[in-house]
Amino acid sequence: MTATIPKPQSKSIIPPSKHEFAEVIHRLEAGGSMLPDTPENLMQIIGIYKAYAVPMDFYWRDLLYIAERVFLNPFPFFKYFLPQEYLDLHNHYAGDDADLRIWRGQASAHPELLAFMEKGETRKMPKLLHHLWHDRINMEFAEACMYAMLWHQKMGGRFNDYLESDEYKANADRAIKAYFKGNKVMLGLYKLFPEMFYEQCRMMSYYSNLGLFWEIMAPVFFEMSDIYDEGGFKGVPDAMNFLINGIFAIAGRPIYHHVYVGDECYEIIPKSKGFMWLYEAALPYVEAVFYRTAPFRGTKSYNAQAKQVPDEQKDFHYGILYADVFPVGTAGIPPTLLMQDMLHFLPPYLLDYYKQHCRGEEDMLIQLGITFQRSMYNVTSAVIQALRCALLYPLDDPNPKHLMANRKFFESQMDRFIRPESRLRQIQRQDYR
Repeated sequence: MTATIPKPQSKSIIPPSKHEFAEVIHRLEAGGSMLPDTPENLMQIIGIYKAYAVPMDFYWRDLLYIAERVFLNPFPFFKYFLPQEYLDLHNHYAGDDADLRIWRGQASAHPELLAFMEKGETRKMPKLLHHLWHDRINMEFAEACMYAMLWHQKMGGRFNDYLESDEYKANADRAIKAYFKGNKVMLGLYKLFPEMFYEQCRMMSYYSNLGLFWEIMAPVFFEMSDIYDEGGFKGVPDAMNFLINGIFAIAGRPIYHHVYVGDECYEIIPKSKGFMWLYEAALPYVEAVFYRTAPFRGTKSYNAQAKQVPDEQKDFHYGILYADVFPVGTAGIPPTLLMQDMLHFLPPYLLDYYKQHCRGEEDMLIQLGITFQRSMYNVTSAVIQALRCALLYPLDDPNPKHLMANRKFFESQMDRFIRPESRLRQIQRQDYR
């Protein structure tokens, strides 16, 4: 994929915006990102994309393993123990046999991931000891993202509606009965409490949804890292436009959920339903995870009388775009577990940068988290620009009415960052560390 930057108007033919974030809006109208275009910002976001892609290569594989194989196991003690079959599983967007080759690298698990899984931060030892010592990839973060998508539903697309349909229940019924065949206790419980089993099955469908989403994002970030190393990105807009091109290139990737019982495949959500990556996975992920999520217990009271959590689900604002990046040891706000995972895979140039600006090694997680926040504002910019491409008009449209429609769209998007928790103000400054 090649990055193409829209041609901005040489001279604006509509009045300047009076929005609080007018400078950011004008930058978006010129084909830029919410993140200022500086060499330092470009270096940070590409470095963190690389560091994110390596654990993500584990996340998507394990999410699919849980959705397809672990399924409704009532005691999934070893769901994070990824079998070799899934480590060898070919990414559909990398390798020589790719459906669409986004990354020029290998299709199986990334070498840095395999090396870390073998030795971790400590030394080579049995997998169980690595797990108990918590010297491993933190899949709890991936599950927290899945729960956010499961909870923040009805954000476009038809995926969630299908999960409530009779057709879905019929497909799930066949898979459940095959999975528990011969197990009279579980089949008896299923007969007594079918909705409980259906709800667990719906959750597994979201495991699959997120796994298929991240299967694409990992090679996208790996390729961006390689392009940067080759000197291919000249600025932040280049990186943003690569993401936009990627969004459109794979927008129609099927989102499905298959369960395997032995050699038999049960299609709970068949590919033939036509659910697509952009509408059923990407946009709901950005909304649920970047913007909303939920406050980590201990940072806010869930007591209704305390009124610290919004009454309306649409008012949740606890994603990385609003996070006060201080590690609290959780997958919530901010994503400390992800920060710990990324710490193992930072490229040398980003490590050198942190050594210059950190107050010691203990501060590195915070600096890394702020870099991640910057990078996700750039990803969100790509999503906003992609929506503008799909729904509105080109940035260089000569019609003032069309440009004003674009303006109103950008201003409505920026309205979400007016609230005081937003970090859009901070990322405009290079000294936000």
